[in-house]
Amino acid sequence: MAVERAVVAMDVARAAGVSQKTVSRVINGDPHVRPEVRDRVRHAAATLGYRPNRAARQLVSGRSRTIGVLSVGSTDFGPASIMVGIERAIREAGYAMSVVNTLEGDPESITGSLLDLVEQGVDGIAVNEPVGVFTLDAAQVGDLPLLSLSGRYGISTNELMVDADQAGGGRAATEHLLGLGHRTVHHVAGPSGWRSAGLRADGWRQTLAAAGAPVPEVLHGDWSAPSGYAVGQRLAADPDVTAVFVANDHMAIGVLRAFADAGRDVPGDVSVVGFDDIPEAAYLTRALTTIRQDLTHLASFGVRLLVDAVENPRRQDRREDVPVELVVRETTAAPRGRG
Repeated sequence: MAVERAVVAMDVARAAGVSQKTVSRVINGDPHVRPEVRDRVRHAAATLGYRPNRAARQLVSGRSRTIGVLSVGSTDFGPASIMVGIERAIREAGYAMSVVNTLEGDPESITGSLLDLVEQGVDGIAVNEPVGVFTLDAAQVGDLPLLSLSGRYGISTNELMVDADQAGGGRAATEHLLGLGHRTVHHVAGPSGWRSAGLRADGWRQTLAAAGAPVPEVLHGDWSAPSGYAVGQRLAADPDVTAVFVANDHMAIGVLRAFADAGRDVPGDVSVVGFDDIPEAAYLTRALTTIRQDLTHLASFGVRLLVDAVENPRRQDRREDVPVELVVRETTAAPRGRG
């Protein structure tokens, strides 16, 4: 019985009417191949059932064409949205992806997972780790291109940082509420240790200080609606509270419910601003005023920078802050007597 011959690159080249070199360029993600040629080669490869030999490609190019992803194991809106953007961009660039999930805030888990990816021989690493506690020397990572999506870690000599303007979002929310005439703004922050939570609180605090407004005690939640509700009950019991900036929309939903249960009208008695602009924010009984950050776009942009660093090796230390946007809806208004 004859053994069926495996499909090789030359077969794809004949079917697509191109050279074998062009097939190789398409397989390796060369951006300079014309789109119509790339589509023809991919169609021929799919029709014939061609599977490139990844090991052979690595021997020839010196690269694995794999991007490692270190990600906190979380279904929260922020980390989950970033993962969607990372995966989409990596696949569009023609790379494979090796994902290692970490235990939130555990330095040993985070460090061990990072070293696992380094030892796999990945071409670069994208870090979606909001706490980012690493217990290792930069020499262990060297100049391997590393993309940080939440803060600079200082563990690679070739580190790229892309993040939403977290502090700018905190400033925009606070300026909006002060601009409506509120004497001060209370803040419900995310968990201690999360970079994004700290930066949003910094923006809030700095804005109040610059305006000469009182700076209330920071109250913390865990990003969830129930934690927002618990903190909201404390705020609702204080009649002097007229404006609240909440560090994410899920906690803001809990805060809104706490005020409703306490008989305090939003925005008549209290104004509330969230952060993220989750899909549900526009469809609450009172549509939520919030800070919009496009995390999927942010992650895709970061991965494109990472792939460029892999394919065009050069040492760099680059930071990009992606702007955020205040979206004014129905949960903010001037305080009573100022409208």
